[in-house]
Amino acid sequence: MAESVRHVTIQHRKKVLQLQKCKECCNSFHCPFCASNIFKPTRLIKLKMHLQSHCKKAIVHEDFIVHRCGLGCRPSLHYHCMFCTSTVLRRDDFKNHLQVCKRKQLVTIEKLSAVAATSHVTKETSSTSTETVTAPAVQQSPSSTSLIALLSITSTETVIAPAVQQSPSNNGLIASLANLKTTSPLTKVETPPTTAVYSSKVRVRPVVKKRCPICSALMNKCNLQKHIDRKHTEGSTNDINATSHLTSQCIDKTNGMFAVRKIAKGRSVPLHVQFKTWGETHRVLCDSSECQSNMELAQSSGLPSYQCKHIRSVTYCKSSAVEESLTDEVLMEMVRMKWINGETEKMCLAQRELAESHRAPLSVHTTIGVLPMKKCISVFEPNHSQLCRVMVVYNTKLNKWFCPCAKVRRSCTHKHVAQWHLFQTHRELFQPTPKPEESLTGDQLHYYLEGMDDTDDEAVYPPTGLRLANLVDYVFQNKKIPADLPENIRLMSTEMSYPRSLCPNESVCQICPEAVPLGETTLITQTAKILTNWRVIEDVAVYYKQCPQCEMCYRYQEWKDGLHNYNDDIILDIPLCLTLRNLLQVHTSVSRAVEFLQLMAGVEFPPPDTVLHAYLHFEALTEHEYRFSCVSCGDHPPVVIMGLHRQALQSSVKNIEEPPENFKGEIDVERFWGAVSKEMIARGFVESDVHNSFVVPPSLHFWAPWIGRNTRLSDTVLNTEFEKVHSTNSENLISEDRLTEELFKQKVDGIRSLCTDCGLDSTGSHSDLLLRLSNKMKSRPTFKKVFEKVWTPAGGWGVIMCPCGVVYSLRNNLRAESPQDFADLLLSWKHMPNVIIYEFAEDLAKHTNLRAPEQEPISPYEGCLAEPTTVNIDLARRGKLHVSLPWLQSRMTVADLHGHPVTGSSKHYVLYDQIPEGNPKDSGDALRNPASVPQLAGKVNRGILEQLFAEIKQNGYFLKMTSPSTQMFQMRNIIHHYNQQKNNKVINRMGDQCLVNLSYV
Repeated sequence: MAESVRHVTIQHRKKVLQLQKCKECCNSFHCPFCASNIFKPTRLIKLKMHLQSHCKKAIVHEDFIVHRCGLGCRPSLHYHCMFCTSTVLRRDDFKNHLQVCKRKQLVTIEKLSAVAATSHVTKETSSTSTETVTAPAVQQSPSSTSLIALLSITSTETVIAPAVQQSPSNNGLIASLANLKTTSPLTKVETPPTTAVYSSKVRVRPVVKKRCPICSALMNKCNLQKHIDRKHTEGSTNDINATSHLTSQCIDKTNGMFAVRKIAKGRSVPLHVQFKTWGETHRVLCDSSECQSNMELAQSSGLPSYQCKHIRSVTYCKSSAVEESLTDEVLMEMVRMKWINGETEKMCLAQRELAESHRAPLSVHTTIGVLPMKKCISVFEPNHSQLCRVMVVYNTKLNKWFCPCAKVRRSCTHKHVAQWHLFQTHRELFQPTPKPEESLTGDQLHYYLEGMDDTDDEAVYPPTGLRLANLVDYVFQNKKIPADLPENIRLMSTEMSYPRSLCPNESVCQICPEAVPLGETTLITQTAKILTNWRVIEDVAVYYKQCPQCEMCYRYQEWKDGLHNYNDDIILDIPLCLTLRNLLQVHTSVSRAVEFLQLMAGVEFPPPDTVLHAYLHFEALTEHEYRFSCVSCGDHPPVVIMGLHRQALQSSVKNIEEPPENFKGEIDVERFWGAVSKEMIARGFVESDVHNSFVVPPSLHFWAPWIGRNTRLSDTVLNTEFEKVHSTNSENLISEDRLTEELFKQKVDGIRSLCTDCGLDSTGSHSDLLLRLSNKMKSRPTFKKVFEKVWTPAGGWGVIMCPCGVVYSLRNNLRAESPQDFADLLLSWKHMPNVIIYEFAEDLAKHTNLRAPEQEPISPYEGCLAEPTTVNIDLARRGKLHVSLPWLQSRMTVADLHGHPVTGSSKHYVLYDQIPEGNPKDSGDALRNPASVPQLAGKVNRGILEQLFAEIKQNGYFLKMTSPSTQMFQMRNIIHHYNQQKNNKVINRMGDQCLVNLSYV
């Protein structure tokens, strides 16, 4: 085969592939087998990984390796034949084509050799006459002209050889035929006089592509109808019979449970069908919601005998799955090998006991309707599904678990049970053994790629390790965006123009002690996108510079151009960032905003998660003060209201890192929130959070609240959650009325499940279920069970706010709520408020005084308004007790020692927001009634706290989908803008009344 005409995807097995950096369009490496729009130029190490995937899908034929071609010869990836000019899409078809084409090539060589041996003629003696003998002409390719010239004799009597279709591989054949001698005379062929016909062009039928009207898949026009018949045409429901039905398998003979293929053609996860027509209770039900709707519609229409195709197919079931009894020894071995922990072991054993009590198998492996690389395990689950079973799927190739009750990367009991089953039956799946290559052996792949060097002589961007840390620190410290932007950058405009080439402004190194000039600008990409409110600007070139001495990298990060660079590929204009900020304030997620922008602009935007990370990158660099202070109450409010919004993070308590032994509960708040901000910034330099070394995981020793700089005592704040110990009497803090109030907020499914656990009838309406539970909660065991279900085991968002509704402190609890959490916040304040409103007032007062017994911060009377005498308690109960606190309205003339800067008083009262009714625990609760203080009349209203919690709840649908650190950062940012809006309303109102311009300084 001629080296010059062989396609680039056809490589010799013993030839090392040589790769060189591109010097024309970029400074990266191109894939020799793919176009730039299919595989973007990248670093050498990434290109090597990409070429390994080429090698896995390559075909070895004799001494050559044929790779898939993505150079744009055809719309789809394909293979080039080494014997002809054909291209084939499918791998198996191409293997067959090579064998057929090779045999045709041998036949062609034999025919051409025979023609060359019989086509030579002798020169006639008569020079006056010329005879022409014409051979039958066949289809000729342009490259066969040299073959005809070779076989033609230079004389007045010419023989025209048959024009045979020739491929580039015929060049070697032409060279061999050129050595044939023309010494033997050729007998004259008598044929009718004809004209020699030469075909200089080959007619190639155009390939007509069409898209499927159902799934939009692109394919040849001739294959469209067959595709629709195979993929999108379902057979009639009447054709279920002994020869044509959906494959099914019995997984529980006792309860009549079957696994049935969901569709007749293609691959899908099987679904459950119960077909039990014996015993006392009969039940026929399909797990498909669509089939259930159809059956309900049929019954309401007078067709009670209607059955879906899945139920009808069960009649012809011929196989049964093998029931496996899972042993404790295997589970203990999984714990020893650290596949699961002790808590998971208990959950699995409890699930097995639950299955045994229902006389159902815990797990069954079914093999119908799925690929061999997938394992389907039917797991018992009494609450999630009507049929009490869920189908867990394990993809052995991707190492991913799928369960309908949880997200892809979230663990659940069903996944753990399926792991237990496969660990006992398919132990080899848990061995990290590498899989062999499909086409090339390990030695062949190593030899083929041994010429590629893993190292790059020049610096790699984006940097890694210490250079990445230096770059993130530099961007965090020196590339801040002002909170108050100029109007020309802040306002949206359709006429705004942006530069198409983005270079960093630095010319000398900012790290080196001397002024070291930076190197030349180096191209990162020329396909970056600028996202705006109106359009997407494509093909933007982004460059970086590097210090030749310290190797510090500098990229484009200039807000004055109205742009914010996220990851060099995605660039947001600042008006879009402000739009996303305002949409979050009205509880609209970034994913919905992206969907709106796509409809508005008519172009496709990057994935919503990417846009969210880009926006948080912008907020991390914005120079917010996060003052968390009210313009009316100042930095030290004398009256505060405290509460907890019970919306926990996704991480459970068992996954939280324990603190070191010498930890005392003191955390540097600036260091913690700076680390969270750097995590947001570092996302612009790494591919995912897996490679992000700046990720801040939840921990008990590095998880700080946020208190305004002027409000807190110092940068060291308290967080003593590590001292919390679960108490069996923790439910004593919650009254029956308070628990009933929380119970009313639960959804119907949760209440129905709770009734089942308490042994109550789970049928009926929402009100019926609540009435049954309320009556049953009078018994202590039921009250405890309801408390454990309703009262969230993880913490939530603790908030301290002033009566104006401005938040002063924000804290995320990792463990269950306790007065200890708010004691940490109050003891971290520079000046403790004089009046504290909290729903567990007495517990907070006692705990705070125990924390500081020498100071006794909550005094007098442990935070009660009066001495707890019988007379005062009786007056308070009858509403006759009045305690005047005049310093709440006007500061004391002579301030107390260590008095509050606003009131001058050193007294601190802890009052209830709502007096518990019928609580016999403490008869002195009446002395903590805010209504007894005339100065608090009309000022203390828990409604403002509930209003804030209602707004936080509206954000829950998108906050709970993010990581814990992202949720922390986003919540603080949202509350900051929430406070600013409230302060701006007060400033504008006062400015209108005073006819002057006020500002919040």
